[in-house]
Amino acid sequence: MSNTQARPVESERIPLKARKVSFSWEGTPLHWVPGDPFAAHTMNVLHLLLPAGERWFVHVYKQVLPLIRDDRLREDVIGFIGQEAMHSQAHDEVLPHLKELGLDPTPYTAQVDWFFEKLLGDRTPPLLNAWVVPPSPGRARKWWLLERVALIAAIEHYTAFLGDWVLNADELDRRQADPTMLDLLRWHGAEEVEHRSVAFDLFMHVDGSHRRRARTWATAFTALVFLWQRGARFFMENDPTLLDGKASFKDFYVSGRRGTLPTTGDMLKSIPRYLSRTYHPSQEGSTAQAVAYLASSPAALAAEKGTS
Repeated sequence: MSNTQARPVESERIPLKARKVSFSWEGTPLHWVPGDPFAAHTMNVLHLLLPAGERWFVHVYKQVLPLIRDDRLREDVIGFIGQEAMHSQAHDEVLPHLKELGLDPTPYTAQVDWFFEKLLGDRTPPLLNAWVVPPSPGRARKWWLLERVALIAAIEHYTAFLGDWVLNADELDRRQADPTMLDLLRWHGAEEVEHRSVAFDLFMHVDGSHRRRARTWATAFTALVFLWQRGARFFMENDPTLLDGKASFKDFYVSGRRGTLPTTGDMLKSIPRYLSRTYHPSQEGSTAQAVAYLASSPAALAAEKGTS
């Protein structure tokens, strides 16, 4: 059942630990990428999606822990859970600051909460009886659990992609992006690169079906594009400093060409890599680069001092 062709790079695996970071947002402007509100708001969508999404990751992974029969993988998953819980908290703490700046995110975050807690929550999907034979409750619950594990693996492919991008996004430095927001994104991005293989390894351990991997990739990619463009439009249309704020795929493409967002071409190229039978996340990004950033991140350094 498992995809034995996937080739992990063993040197890219390191023990995972949660860093209890904190950030002070008093001096961070709404348009924290100077002169580019669209790029700032497109990345601000992370603060809307990630708190609920990463709480959902943790919830699902606590359910799948009893299915893990490999001690090292169990250790990785526990480290992953700790990091994701911290990511959720850190992004959640940005939301009151956005509200203080005149942009209340509650209408959008309520929709995101419904998406993860209800649509992807602990339930039996209505169409499941057509796919699971016999439609026993136990088999249906396990099917839905494995489906969500596969969805998380697909989502983590893109969080690692974004983490690698932001670690290398030199244009944000040239434009003098707000250092606190940049540290949040790079701290988070570095940890996504650190643990980029865990979700995929877990999926391969408990299931590994290439058909399920392809199906859930399509679901995850469609949902991410839908939620992200809605979030960017929400921010641009409700930004009190913009007279006629709009967001479009053309804006995303242009910002990618400028270097303030990932390029459309790079995102499209990531699709066949994930769907390849020889794919393994350790082949992408650099653990050494992630660790180097975490060794210099102001928030990570402060967290290290606080625990020493």
